[in-house]
Formats: sequence, C-alpha cells, structure tokens
Amino acid sequence: MSLEVDSDNYDLENLNHLTKEELISIILDLKEQNRKKLGRKITKPKRTIDFTKYHKRHVVFKILYLGWDYHGFATQDVSEKTIEYELFRALTICCLIESRQTSNYHRCGRTDKGVSSFSQVISLTVRSNGDDSEELPYCKMLNRLLPKDIRVVAWGPVKDDFSARFDCGSRTYKYWFPRGDLDVDLMNQAIQQVVGTHDFRNLCKMDVANGVVQFYRRITSADIKICSENNQFSKNRDYDMCELTIVGKAFLWHQIRCIVSVLILVGCRKENPNIFKDLLNIENCPRKPQYCLASDLPLNLFDCQFENVNWVIEDESISEVITSLQCSWATHMIKATMLGEMLKNTETLTENKVNNQSIWLIQGVKSKIYQPLLKRPASASLENRIQYYTKKGKLKLECNEK
Repeated sequence: MSLEVDSDNYDLENLNHLTKEELISIILDLKEQNRKKLGRKITKPKRTIDFTKYHKRHVVFKILYLGWDYHGFATQDVSEKTIEYELFRALTICCLIESRQTSNYHRCGRTDKGVSSFSQVISLTVRSNGDDSEELPYCKMLNRLLPKDIRVVAWGPVKDDFSARFDCGSRTYKYWFPRGDLDVDLMNQAIQQVVGTHDFRNLCKMDVANGVVQFYRRITSADIKICSENNQFSKNRDYDMCELTIVGKAFLWHQIRCIVSVLILVGCRKENPNIFKDLLNIENCPRKPQYCLASDLPLNLFDCQFENVNWVIEDESISEVITSLQCSWATHMIKATMLGEMLKNTETLTENKVNNQSIWLIQGVKSKIYQPLLKRPASASLENRIQYYTKKGKLKLECNEK
C-alpha cells in the first residue's frame, strides 16, 4: 500500500488513527521523495548580458601554461583538453566575450601537444568598464575560472587592428635537457649553422596539405649553455641542466623539435657537427631523412616580443600566480630530490658508470646499429607532395607562420 504524502493532510491527530502498515508506507514514500529531490541536478541559470549596453576594448593577454597534460594550445574537434578550450570557457563564463567568432581573436603561437609557454600572447576584443582608472580586473576574473596550470599574468590595451600573430616582432623558444654524456661544446658549434635565413624543409614537418609550400625562415640567434648545476651531485656534472635558446620571427611545424633531435645526435657524437649544413643544402639533400622527433616535454614558448604594448600587472592576481607556481615548484623539487638520493644510493652498487640521463630525449625505438642520417631512407620531396595534394584537390595555399 502506498500513500501520496502531503504534509498538510497529516497532523498528529490523523496519524494517531493510522495503522502500523499505513505509517510504514508513509515513511517509505517520504524517503523515496527525498531521494528523488536530492538526486535532481541543481543548475544555476546561465548568466546572460546584453553586450550592446557595454563598452568594449581590444586587449592582449599574456598567458603562461604547463602544457604537459594538454593536447596542444589550439582548440580541437576531438578533444576538450586544450589550452584554448579552457581560455574560451573562462572568457564566456565571466561574460568578457559573447563568442569566439565575434571577439576578433588572434594567437601569437600554436604550441603542440605537451609543449608549455611562459609568455603566450592572445589578442581579442572584450567587455570593458570604459574607464582606465577602474577597468575590470581581467587577470583576476579569468584566473578564478582557469585550471591552476593555466594563468593570465598580464593584460594590455592595444589598437583595434592589433594582431597577436602578425604584430609579433620575434619569438623565443627554450628547450631544457640534462647534460648526461652529451658534448655541449660540440652541440653549440653545430647549432650556429642554423642561424640566418635557410630553407628548413629537412628540419620540420612539412604541412603541404594546409598550403605551406615554402620553408624559408630566419633564425636570429641560437645557443646552448649550462643553466643549472646540480649540487646534489657535486662530483658528477652529468646531472647539470642545459638550456637551448632559439630566437626568430616565425617557426615551422615541429621545427624546434627536429633541430633538437639532430642536435642530440651531434652531442652523442653520432653525427658530424656539420650535419646541419648538409640538411640545409636543399640542392644536395632535397628530401628529408627519416628520424624521430625530440620530446615535447622540455619545449617552451618562452617569450613573444611586441612594440608599444604597455602591460598591466594586477598585484593581487600576480601574487596568486607566484604562490601557485611556488607550490608546484616545491612539489616537483621534492620528487626530484628524492629521485636524486635514490640514484646516488643505487649508483654505489656498481663500478660501471651509467650516463643515460639524456637518452629519452629522442622519441621512437632505438636501433642497435646506428645509421647516419644522410644514409637513411628519405621522405617524399616537396615537389612530389605538392603534386599529390594538387591532384587530390586538397591544396590550399596559405600563409602558415607560427
């Protein structure tokens, strides 16, 4: 027996006249009704505003992110795990923009899966208070909604026609790696060969299907240095950290990681330091030899340079960013210190010296017998790729600088 429970119809006098079975039925019905109420998903009504009633301004945001757990910067149809997805989710929730399509959006760089940035820059048009002295706290608003590994560190007002992509004067990438058994001096000698204007088709992933058919880029500087001496291994300099810095105006798809891959082979003394000259000589080497990419983990879009941008730093927000980074640093340093002690103890168990700290930097299966780059099978030439995609009707000639 089931009774529809209505609190208005059951006072103490009525309940006293009910049988034990009827009371049990009422209790069970009340329990079921409460369960259903608790199970209902309570959703707050989506905040909507009339953007026509608000001031707007074109701004730039400087963003840092740890890309290790993301599928790249740019939005993808198959994954929400991208930096851009999180940025636009935050921008729309706090009603700074109406939509991506109407925001006049540009990004400075398009980093790949696993790649981080200390200074990514985007430009777009956002809602404004219309008063510079009391402008919206953009960094605070966005950081409240973004994941901890994505932070907005500064913003700045710019002209309406400013583009984070096309107005960037130069981009700096850094790549960190352990010294291990690598010959850093030899690597530094080799990397100087990429400085200048060259055709980098053999040191990138050729994206012909998307209209990239010319591969000339200019690198203004490149160098490697020991950036951190590991005092935990005071008698073993193989645990020191190295830093590769490359500066240029624009870069090709996977260009840095291809350069690093070849550079590691030079550091291992498997390739001659002049290998870059050979790969950049398109007449003698028109087809890219097959080799694996360097790891994405150590790569960072370190800096993007712009003229006439006055960055606004929000003190409260930047303090929160620093605190968050300090906590992450402490967590990883504790783990690194523990691993260091494990290594020191384990290394005492053998007289053989093992220096494989950098062996993981190049992805893919390691061959037991090394084959020099210029003797390996090569990929299709640029001309063959253009011909293939033209026949398929898929070739769209576009400018595709990063």
